[in-house]
Amino acid sequence: MIFDVNNWVEIFSVISKNKLRTFLTGFSISWGIFMFCILLASGNGLKNGITSNFADRSMNSFQFWGRRTSMPYKGFPEQRRIGLNQNDLDLIKNQIPEAESFSGMIYSGVSISYNTYNSNCQFIGVSPDYPKINGLKLTKNGGRFISEADMRETRKVAVIDTRLQKVLFQDEDPIGKQFTAGGLGYTVIGISETDFDQGNSVAYIPFTTAQILYNYGWGIENISFTVKGLDTEEKNKAFEERFRKKLADLHIFDPKDERAIGIWGRMEMYLQTMGIFNGVSIFIWIIGTGTLIAGVVSIGNIMLITVRERTREFGIRKALGAKPSSILGGILMESACITGIFGYFGMFLGVGFGELVNSVLENAEASEMSFVFKNPTVDVGVAVGAMCILIIAGVIAGYYPALKAIRISAVEAMREN
Repeated sequence: MIFDVNNWVEIFSVISKNKLRTFLTGFSISWGIFMFCILLASGNGLKNGITSNFADRSMNSFQFWGRRTSMPYKGFPEQRRIGLNQNDLDLIKNQIPEAESFSGMIYSGVSISYNTYNSNCQFIGVSPDYPKINGLKLTKNGGRFISEADMRETRKVAVIDTRLQKVLFQDEDPIGKQFTAGGLGYTVIGISETDFDQGNSVAYIPFTTAQILYNYGWGIENISFTVKGLDTEEKNKAFEERFRKKLADLHIFDPKDERAIGIWGRMEMYLQTMGIFNGVSIFIWIIGTGTLIAGVVSIGNIMLITVRERTREFGIRKALGAKPSSILGGILMESACITGIFGYFGMFLGVGFGELVNSVLENAEASEMSFVFKNPTVDVGVAVGAMCILIIAGVIAGYYPALKAIRISAVEAMREN
């Protein structure tokens, strides 16, 4: 029946006689699957953009910094300032068996200059492990990062970000060149990609150099480190409690005082973010499925009207010897044809629009937009699957009114106006 030319001629004849009705029905089907693809692509783009920020960073990392106590403890008053120092680094290195990489951080705002160019930036004193913890990347041919030798010899070297490179060195290659900060000369050894989490231009210098020059050799702003074996929110919370207890023993404050030390775990934030996106994905699927159902209802309504209008024709055909199965097959083929053609058109536009937006984003210069929206495409397999489901649903929607029509006797059918 599928390859019967006469059936196809009949189908297109019926469609051509009701152009407006067919178009409106087809438009609702195309629009439904188009919006389904757009919703999925938008959800994927948002999810990919946010998760890309986690991709190169260690999910099993913690960061902590000193604050003020909120409880008196062992003769010490509340509102006592807790400052981090070298002992905290020794604690992580020697008493935290789960710890792997770690880096102290010291911040200092400075004015820098090179030839006739000047700028303000933030110096961050870090250790060689810093890129592994925070996902910092060097640009192509961007030199190297801070080494253990730089740390031991407290060298005045710096890794500048691309934002500072453009302002200070313009079109020059900055590797090996010196700039001045506070009367001291620093040699550029590397260029890092701009970290949009940092508000200003950034230059990374050896942690030991920053200690001596900007923090009087002892204090530390905050410390980041990675731990192994923490892959659930429960394990993260348990580790945080144990770690806070060790810090409380070191700095002599109440372990229940959560305000004394600020602790932030990336894994916990990651799991919470993924939970939010899972909810968003479910919502998108619900809305997308609703648009597809609207298309199915539309094709069901049009087939109901079509069958009703052709009831007399079906009666005449049955009287002339046509089999009910041939009449039913023709109606179902018509339903599948309309759904398939317009569904494919909507799928093509939806997938194509996502690919177009993705191409524009990839060809555009790196911006903050790429950190929240990335690769807004939809899996073609999912789109094709949705279209197939729509075709099947369209056939089912046309089946019941057609079955009802062919069950009417030929005499009763021919009496229909």
